[in-house]
Amino acid sequence: MASLRDIKSRITSTKKTSQITKAMEMVSAAKLNRAENNAKSFVPYMDKIQEVVANIALGSTGVSHPMLVSRPVKKTAYLVITSDRGLAGALNSNVLRTVYQAIQKRHSSKDEYAVIAMGKIGREFFKKRGVQIALEVTGIADDTSFAEIKDLAANTVNMFNDGTFDEIYVYYNHFVSVIQQDVTEKKLLPLSDIDVTSAKKTSYEFEPSEEEILEVLLPQYAESLIYGALLDSKASEHAARMTAMKNATDNAKELINSLTLSYNRARQAAITQEITEIVGGAAALE
Repeated sequence: MASLRDIKSRITSTKKTSQITKAMEMVSAAKLNRAENNAKSFVPYMDKIQEVVANIALGSTGVSHPMLVSRPVKKTAYLVITSDRGLAGALNSNVLRTVYQAIQKRHSSKDEYAVIAMGKIGREFFKKRGVQIALEVTGIADDTSFAEIKDLAANTVNMFNDGTFDEIYVYYNHFVSVIQQDVTEKKLLPLSDIDVTSAKKTSYEFEPSEEEILEVLLPQYAESLIYGALLDSKASEHAARMTAMKNATDNAKELINSLTLSYNRARQAAITQEITEIVGGAAALE
């Protein structure tokens, strides 16, 4: 049985840990509020640009663009969004497991795919497994701006346009609620899955021409998809970390209660033992 000093030391260290996890929970809650607002405020822009792209690219006759056309797949890229830090429950492991299973199912050779890593945990995961990392970016701020990932987004689109990759998928955690974040797979390029049925039929006048507008608009649309997925992933990260820290705090409180009960029992046993020894000694002197 542990000594009183050992139990007291465990109670003290557990209380300090619970104070840390409680503080981290409150920080994540504050960050979640901002991240959720950022993700929601970006939705109207994405809806509008998708509507415009669908009307122009798929609603016009005689107009085509390489980013809209599927081609024989020789090499695939997987853009994987994870966090730079852990302590977020199963958030990162879920998306990494999903991506890795998809890679093993679709490919028989490492030459058939590469990874574009956004986040330190994802980068380290694939490096350890010898997977080619075509692009990477780490240290993305919690309140991120498009400028921070513009180079990676533009380079990703350029690698599709120049034929380095024939298709690109993006994997991230979609924010549903504080307690639910769903791993999501989207086909980023080619843009063959644009939902034209939900687009509002609008008549456009093109200046200078449809082709030139698509040349500018389609890369911006693909880059916006990447940025929108990042904002969604950031909200999921803070929600998962807040939930994980709350669970850790609750578990620490339960452990403290259990240790306190053990401490009181051990102290009572020690007191009883001392009284018994005193009584026994007094009886021996009589």
